Amino acid sequence: MEAHDRRDESIGELVRDLANETNTLVRQEIELAKAELGEKVKAAGKGAGMFGAAGIVALLSLGALTACLIALLATALNHVWLAALIVALVYAALAGVLAMRGRDEVKEAVPPVPEQTIETVKEDVEWAKTRTRSAAK
Repeated sequence: MEAHDRRDESIGELVRDLANETNTLVRQEIELAKAELGEKVKAAGKGAGMFGAAGIVALLSLGALTACLIALLATALNHVWLAALIVALVYAALAGVLAMRGRDEVKEAVPPVPEQTIETVKEDVEWAKTRTRSAAK
């Protein structure tokens, strides 16, 4: 298709072309927003998975190691209650670290706003304004 001078086109043709280009642009922006939101949701899912993993690790570890560690410490301390307290504090610290990592993953994904799409829409609005002004001349 060879290029032609847009100044020779009627206002109706220019408006029709602008409408077609705007429709295409809107469809492309919607696709970009979908893709961007999909990435955010995936990251939030990863963070939620880490929270779940933290809970599972805490339960399994507590069940399997608690008795062993308390018994080991109790032989050295001669106080079972003190050994149990020390083990509980260690487990609490581990669960806290896992929860903070999960929280950080979720924070990266929130808010699920398509930032790139917002920026390109702003640019597109400016482009459309420029086209409209030049078509009116």
